[in-house]
Amino acid sequence: MKVAMERAKGYRRLIPSLTALVEFEAVARLRSFTHAASELGVTQAAVSRQIRLLEELLGVRLLDRLHRTTLPTSEGEALYGVVSEAMGKIAGVFDRLSTGVEDNEELVLATTAAFSHFRLMPSLARLKLLHPNLRVRLTTTMFTGDLRHSEVDAEVRWGNGKWSDGTSYLLFDEHVFPVCSPAWRDEYGVPESLEALANMTLIADDPTSEGWLTWAEWFRAKGAQPARLNYGMRTCLYTDAVQAARLGQGVALGWGRLLHEHLASGELVRLTSASLPLRDAYYMVVPHGRTVTPTLQTLMELLRSAAGASSSCPDSQDDVRSENREAQSII
Repeated sequence: MKVAMERAKGYRRLIPSLTALVEFEAVARLRSFTHAASELGVTQAAVSRQIRLLEELLGVRLLDRLHRTTLPTSEGEALYGVVSEAMGKIAGVFDRLSTGVEDNEELVLATTAAFSHFRLMPSLARLKLLHPNLRVRLTTTMFTGDLRHSEVDAEVRWGNGKWSDGTSYLLFDEHVFPVCSPAWRDEYGVPESLEALANMTLIADDPTSEGWLTWAEWFRAKGAQPARLNYGMRTCLYTDAVQAARLGQGVALGWGRLLHEHLASGELVRLTSASLPLRDAYYMVVPHGRTVTPTLQTLMELLRSAAGASSSCPDSQDDVRSENREAQSII
């Protein structure tokens, strides 16, 4: 008992103000004294005073006050990571106790509609078999948001893996090629050149997601510049473009990893051998201060396996495979 009391006193000596830590976490996460004060319901002056006392106590500068933003220093980043993770764990316990649900884990995910439809939903079904009590909340996004202003546990993103609001874990790379139904290929044949492909009935979708590839960009990256593209159908969503191709309405751009099951089952076929490897890839991005739980790790492994990717994919953005670095970039 005496040792426990001395240890508690030691914690209080090292961390005299939990209020200062709470306010520091808000400033570091929101990159703003004003926004932090608004979130916490206190004045900006009160927040500034707490941060100043914390910096004086530690003897280091934790935040760089710039003209339009506030950025953590290297020491501030180190402290923020630990404080944010600790507060997240405390909040999780409070949530479980207040709801009376002790055994149910909740996983909050964000991703695009296309990734959710083709990759995430099938993998979540498999994950639920392994974790029957798991609760899932899914948010559909069109553009990359800021995880510092979000309650998600992880977000699937397309890009180079370098984002300042979280740690990126590579899921799998991607390559894009023309796809159609077997019946459409049998009726219209295989084009002998890219120019011939451009004159076939193409299905286009609006590039509403960041980094999404268009037919014109695909042809240009392959070194072809056809005078015109013969669009037989345009859709707002990529899921609709794929459905149209499955129903024999023409040729769509197939993102190989997304459509792995459709290609493996024969519902869709590659129309030509022409394919474009992309430097960007799919990543699971975990907000700073949150940990990769065993459940999230299992989900990432399921996603890689279901997409036909190697189970030995790198764990983080620092380990991107050399073939991805050498692949042609068109974005």
